[in-house]
Amino acid sequence: MRISRFQTRCWRRWRGKLPDLRLIGLDPGLRRTGWGVIAVEGSRLSFIACGVIKSNEKRSLAERLLQLHEGLSAIIAEHAPREAAVEETFVSKDARATLKLGHARGVALLAPALLGLPVAEYAANLIKKTVVGVGHAEKQQVEAMIRLLLPRADPRAADAADALAVAITHAHHRGRLA
Repeated sequence: MRISRFQTRCWRRWRGKLPDLRLIGLDPGLRRTGWGVIAVEGSRLSFIACGVIKSNEKRSLAERLLQLHEGLSAIIAEHAPREAAVEETFVSKDARATLKLGHARGVALLAPALLGLPVAEYAANLIKKTVVGVGHAEKQQVEAMIRLLLPRADPRAADAADALAVAITHAHHRGRLA
């Protein structure tokens, strides 16, 4: 298992004192699960960290799911979010790929729940509409808006940018879902 991490320099400033609210967004996948942590202070959003957890494709499905679970648990323990949000699965024509994605999504829902975090789910179209303003936006548009909304963010992987978009969506819609 490999975990890539991209953190902002202002992260050091928050060590020892937590901002009002931290959220983690998750973009589940069996090969790569993106994660992104933001801080919410009033209406202001701040980038904390983002990255990708990669599972070893040579391992069995159970071992790969365990790698994702251990990686997510470590990220959650390190960054101490108080709530989590996960992107909902889209249905593909490839039933096997959809089932594997469903397994990874199950781990993404379970890992924060086991640690006592409330977990929300959002459809891909709602995430794109919240971040870009259009429900069928392209990945490049989402990444550009992430950089605009979170100026210190520099996600080096599309999965990490997507996870930050999930966290931003949760920040905007969390009060409406309670």
